[in-house]
Formats: sequence, C-alpha cells, structure tokens
Amino acid sequence: MPARIRPFTTTDSAEQLTALLHAAYATLAAQGWNYTAATQSVQTTRERIAQGQCFVAELLRAQGDLPAGALVGSVCISPPKAAGAHYVQAQDAAPPLYTLADTAILAQLAVHPALRGQGLGGRLCDAAEDWAFQQGFAQVALDTAEPAAALRARYQRRGYRDAGRVQWSGKTYASVLMCKELQ
Repeated sequence: MPARIRPFTTTDSAEQLTALLHAAYATLAAQGWNYTAATQSVQTTRERIAQGQCFVAELLRAQGDLPAGALVGSVCISPPKAAGAHYVQAQDAAPPLYTLADTAILAQLAVHPALRGQGLGGRLCDAAEDWAFQQGFAQVALDTAEPAAALRARYQRRGYRDAGRVQWSGKTYASVLMCKELQ
C-alpha cells in the first residue's frame, strides 16, 4: 500500500483527522455503537492527540478519490492516567488498568473505509506498540465495544487478551478492556 506511517505533526490538519475518524467509525455507528470517534469535535481530536503520540498513515500517491497526502489512518497511544483522573469524559474515571505505571493506552485506531483490509491498521498498531515499548511501557491497553466481535477478534490475533469491562457514560454498549504484554 502506498502509505507511510509517521507521527502527526503541527502541520497536519486536525480537521482532516477528525473527518477521517468520522468516516472510519461510521460503519460502527450504523450498528448502533456510539463510539466517541464517530462524532467527536475537532477540539476533542486535538485533546486526544495532546495526551500522547498520534500516528497517521499518509497516502503517498492518489488512490481513487483520495489525493496524495491524504490522512487515511490514525492511532493514538498515550501514557497511563493518574489515579482518579478522568478518561475521555469528565464523569468517567479512568479504569484501574489505565492507571498502571507500566501501561500505555491505545485509542482511536482508524483506517479510511476505502483502504481497509490492506494491513494499514496492523501497521498503525505496530507503530503505536513500538512507541510504547521504546518509552519503557511493559504493556498496551485498550477498550472496544463488547458486542464488536470482529474488532475484539482482530485485537486478540495481535496478542491482546480480555482484562475487564467498563461502562462509559452515555455509551450504548459496555466496553471490554484488553491488554497486550510488549516484548
């Protein structure tokens, strides 16, 4: 695939990244799962980026309706939260797994719908997990909708295991916490 994985930079557009997130999460929203990324504001995108490291996939040459230089994938990886800190919404405390000193948090993995099935999501996860390992974290944790069996299976194939459940405020589903030991 003609895309390169690189860190999000100050010259990148948070608006373009937000539009990518909306497009990537639209199929999940259509199933009734109101993931934050499906409708989040540009300000929320900026806040998520600022929490750690965001990686993007940049298209190197035009493909279909997508121009060269388009952001076609992303993932955020961040250090653990402080005990008692909120996660995304002020009313949601970070689960204990997200406060462990040796745990990085992976969030908002997204691939443009036109480019799914080409390994881009795996490459983005590799970049995030490599960053976490280089920062000295022993594991990566994430959460996803409990009924999203295909997503859970994809993470399990990458070595993630179930590590608990959480019910985020305002969500139409319970989430499964998953973690993976880094080596």
